[in-house]
Amino acid sequence: MGVVGVILLVAFVIVCILLVAIVLVQNEEGDGLGGMFGGAAAQAFGAKSGNILTKTTYVLVTLFFVACLALALMNRAPSVKSLDGAVMESAEANGAAEYWLDETPAAAPAEMSAADAE
Repeated sequence: MGVVGVILLVAFVIVCILLVAIVLVQNEEGDGLGGMFGGAAAQAFGAKSGNILTKTTYVLVTLFFVACLALALMNRAPSVKSLDGAVMESAEANGAAEYWLDETPAAAPAEMSAADAE
């Protein structure tokens, strides 16, 4: 992860902390985001536009989702075009001399004794 990733991760942590703090500060009378679904659906999108805490919460939630998406895109695994190629690269990196499928299998155990079969 480069410099941009570290900066984005620090910003993500700051947004998370601020989002938790803003949600905890909001009162429970229906002015916050919880009041949107608690029977005040007509007011949530109607004449009442919300106070500064509600608007700040909307902004922080948007920043949270954008940062999550950006971090997920930056940290995704590279696509593998060939599974065999990926296995060979992994074997070379680990110092394995031969391909895992070409290894000779371990000797099969001797026939089960009569006591084990019963």
